[in-house]
Amino acid sequence: MRWLQQTARGDIMRDVVILGASGHAKVCIEVLRATGRYRPCACLAPNSTIQTILGVPVIRNSDSEGLAKLRTEGVKDAFVALGDNHARDHVARVVEQLGFALITAVDPRAHVSPSARIGSGVLLMPGAIVNADAAVGDLSIVNSGAIVEHDCVIGRACHLAPRSVLAGNVTLGEWVFVGVGAVVRPDTRIGADVVLGAGTVVVRDVVGGATMVGVPARRLDRTS
Repeated sequence: MRWLQQTARGDIMRDVVILGASGHAKVCIEVLRATGRYRPCACLAPNSTIQTILGVPVIRNSDSEGLAKLRTEGVKDAFVALGDNHARDHVARVVEQLGFALITAVDPRAHVSPSARIGSGVLLMPGAIVNADAAVGDLSIVNSGAIVEHDCVIGRACHLAPRSVLAGNVTLGEWVFVGVGAVVRPDTRIGADVVLGAGTVVVRDVVGGATMVGVPARRLDRTS
């Protein structure tokens, strides 16, 4: 088939379409290549002004048109390379409805405990750590050097920015964003759609929809 390529070991690499063509897509492409299992064959970005990204052709068709074309050419796997939590979740649902499988990208330099549970469509970047009995929900991102300690539960489509830390037994709801270098103390629950600003230190539970900043974390009015 056009979209299959042999690896040096004789295994067949699986071709994957990337949804997105931004800087975040670049790191996703490199992680997928580093796995030795996937070959990014196209980036689908209807509003893009570029033709290629890291050597991968950019397709400007609408999501449905571009994906349908690739499906007829034998591509079965997809990866949503969008940093925004809600956008990533929405596009992933469209992709799955069109019959694509959402793959998970784990960089070889990430550490994942054998007892950890990792969902589909997840991105684990270089230096990411996911420790014992932690669970990372579908479509979540554990970025470069971020730490998910033992027994944490991360909801769907969350994003842990570089160097952020979840101490043991932290629970995140859906669509939570944990900013660069933010820290959450053990046994803390964070509600859905929460934003933790860069460097924030969370020492108590946070209700859904809040934006938290500072040390210790305080609530910021999103309308201000």
